[in-house]
Amino acid sequence: MEGMNELSVMVELDAAAAGSGGISEVERLTNEFEAHEGHEEKFLLQYRDLVGRTANPLIKFLLQLIVSDEEKHHAVSHAMLSTLKGDLNWTKPEDALRGLYSLGAEKEQLIELTEGFIRVEREGIKEYKKLIKESKGYYHDLFVLLFQSMVHDSEKHIKILEFLRQRLKEA
Repeated sequence: MEGMNELSVMVELDAAAAGSGGISEVERLTNEFEAHEGHEEKFLLQYRDLVGRTANPLIKFLLQLIVSDEEKHHAVSHAMLSTLKGDLNWTKPEDALRGLYSLGAEKEQLIELTEGFIRVEREGIKEYKKLIKESKGYYHDLFVLLFQSMVHDSEKHIKILEFLRQRLKEA
């Protein structure tokens, strides 16, 4: 098993545990991802259709925010599915989630940049929270909603960056 990544080993062990008579947990998860991706695509098409049909600029703007998020969700789900399928089929799809441990000389610079981005995101959250208080009541709290959404995104970015920083340190 030398040279195999952690997930490939898991897939191999999972497939062996399933035996010849059943479906492995990874295959089951792959099937669930495929079903989810199909449902997500239908909702994305419905959102896009509604954005295209509405003339109201505010409604269009808010729905486009959702469409952008749904497009990201679709891309993330597709990458995870591609990764699982690649491990099941012993292939290396281009869009699979690979390569974190193949860093070379850039590792320390990436750790430093990641830590800087975490600081910037935390400062952004402070600023957004200040702006939430200052914009209360304006435009029926539309700005509050948008700033809260940005806080949520920044909190998500911090989680991603902290995950990345930890994995970079482990690499």
